[in-house]
Amino acid sequence: MHFSVISAILSITEKWEAKKIKTIEMFSDGACSGNPGPGGYGVILRYAGKEKELSGGEAMTTNNRMELLGVIEGLSALKEPCRVLLTTDSRYVVDSVTKGWVFGWKKRGWIKADKKPALNVDLWERLLPLLEKHEVTFNWVKGHAGHPENERCDRLAVEQRDRYAK
Repeated sequence: MHFSVISAILSITEKWEAKKIKTIEMFSDGACSGNPGPGGYGVILRYAGKEKELSGGEAMTTNNRMELLGVIEGLSALKEPCRVLLTTDSRYVVDSVTKGWVFGWKKRGWIKADKKPALNVDLWERLLPLLEKHEVTFNWVKGHAGHPENERCDRLAVEQRDRYAK
């Protein structure tokens, strides 16, 4: 009986520990000049009062690719599975995931409902496993409307875009 009580306590403890998952706030934005043209992304990760900024870019890209890459890089920076509250101004990213479009594209061999090929398949293939690893809640905000973190991410993205434009 002593063994079964210890076993039950360990089982309860393991279940409790499994639910102690970190909740991360993530903010992401992309920017592009020319579309296609030079572009950048900016990301803020926030946990327990601490923040980390990430940014990068490419010389020839699109705005949607930078929006996607920001989310990918932010989620990739997390060292363990997390609950992520993602805020972005990208309808492309939010709607593609929350409305299930990307899952349909993948199921149809990366063909959209209108029979045209899905775009940015290389990035979607990187994002989907991250969405399985992390519990992501998508929150859309209007861009350039005064949301402080979105504005910061935009500045980071534009800084990278301008760096790649040279």
